[in-house]
Amino acid sequence: MTAATSLPGLVPDWAAPAGVRALVTTRRGGVSAGSFGLDGGEPGGLNLGDHVGDDPDAVRENRSRLAAAVPGPIRWLQQVHGTAVHDADSPWTGAAPPVADAAVATRPGAVLAVMTADCLPILLADVSGRAVGAAHAGWRGLAAGVAEAAVDAVRERAGREARLLAWLGPAIGPSAFEVGDEVRQAFCELDAAAAAAFMPGPTPGKWWADLFALARLRLAARGVVDVAGGGLCTVTERARFYSHRRDRGSGRFASLVWLAA
Repeated sequence: MTAATSLPGLVPDWAAPAGVRALVTTRRGGVSAGSFGLDGGEPGGLNLGDHVGDDPDAVRENRSRLAAAVPGPIRWLQQVHGTAVHDADSPWTGAAPPVADAAVATRPGAVLAVMTADCLPILLADVSGRAVGAAHAGWRGLAAGVAEAAVDAVRERAGREARLLAWLGPAIGPSAFEVGDEVRQAFCELDAAAAAAFMPGPTPGKWWADLFALARLRLAARGVVDVAGGGLCTVTERARFYSHRRDRGSGRFASLVWLAA
């Protein structure tokens, strides 16, 4: 449970400084139903995606419940599998969300959020608690450099020599993420060590990809080696998480990080 609320959620287990707070929602605790509801379709799903076909009133109620569990306005993003980083310290009117797949903040109370349903959420913090970041990393964004862009943005605000911590949230696991040769090639061209993150699949030209291992490689390329999390699979944990690949369309849960006042 989250602090001071009955909203179900996971608190990341990482060595972040005391002033850094983080939360991952699950599919429980809301009012959505059917494919956006609980496992089995019963009402009670906490779908936070307003672009997936759910009842808009249900999404608004779900977001309202989440907003009550955090200390400030949630900086939602319009995620496009790119590498743009939103500066959450900038003025915000609550209008259309910025088009970005990562965000950074140094101002207490600015709540960063990325929505996923198989893609990998990456949370970042510097060890002194001066800045936090969050990134939405599908394989395309990860190969394009979204993790590096988020790290660079946090370091720009925390100091060039700042030591960063990362936490990898729930995502499609290595026994469920089947990809083609083009995905393996994209990562191996970046780093030959990425070959170890792919195991041969059931048919020629197909591979089982370890998104967590690939993210660790991309983070390490920017000097971030203190990486916790990884291992929570959205596909296999049906009762806890939405999964687009498993359900061929689904709701979205959120991973959030912020600095306490």
